Amino acid sequence: MKNTVVGITVVGKDREGIVATFTNFAFSKGGNIEKVNQNVIKGLFGMYLEVSFSKAVDVKKFDLDIQSLAKKEKMDVSTHHETNSQKNIAALVTKEPLCLQTILANTKSLKGKISVIIGTEKTLESLAKNAKIPFVVIEDKIQDKAEEKIIQVCKKYNIDLISLARYMRILSPNFVWRYPNRIINIHPSLLPAFPGASAYEQAFERGTKIVGVTSHYVTENLDQGPIILQDSFKVDPNDTLEEMKVKGQKLEADTLLKAMKMHLENKLEVRWRKVHIKSK
Repeated sequence: MKNTVVGITVVGKDREGIVATFTNFAFSKGGNIEKVNQNVIKGLFGMYLEVSFSKAVDVKKFDLDIQSLAKKEKMDVSTHHETNSQKNIAALVTKEPLCLQTILANTKSLKGKISVIIGTEKTLESLAKNAKIPFVVIEDKIQDKAEEKIIQVCKKYNIDLISLARYMRILSPNFVWRYPNRIINIHPSLLPAFPGASAYEQAFERGTKIVGVTSHYVTENLDQGPIILQDSFKVDPNDTLEEMKVKGQKLEADTLLKAMKMHLENKLEVRWRKVHIKSK
């Protein structure tokens, strides 16, 4: 019998003994700790536990019991169960359409369902409407407030994977820690070169001969998460900035889609901050 694996995220105010509380809970349920990662930033505690069960486990009861513990400890806890069922995907967008258009045009090739599209503005709402996918606009300028609403939307749609399809906001640790190795971003350069939003402008000004894109898992460190895929194209000296952008944006979209497919097909594993591609 294949082991049941449960991922547990714990986020809340840092205090002594919280790690032991949740690891002991897992042991009491007959679980074996496979992975444990914890971080503390400015008093905010985040932990990810991966627990395996060699014997049958009542998943619903496990979830109810851990939520009771979470309430008692005043922590925000969520569980993620690896199953063969279709995964629910949330696409986060701003106003650049190509990444979202590419994902929507290839939904049949994804082992998952685009359950909701979340936008910082209404620019791409028509794409969602044409695809008959719910579109939620969250226009809050204060990122903490925006993230609170995004978290609620993701819970409502039971989201397994978040795709940042040119979402032009920086996610906080409070958000990122809730979806460890389940948020995929596309960055318009070969990381770590040319960081930030003006990557093409920097590349153009420096006379770059090759421009690349990077898909990576998102961590609390901006543009430094485990790299999934990278690709590049040669720059013609006669290319204008706009021509470079058009080439780059197509490559961004294609590379993001490839990374999503590999994740949904369970081909990726993160070990020691590196993404390893499973052979089988």
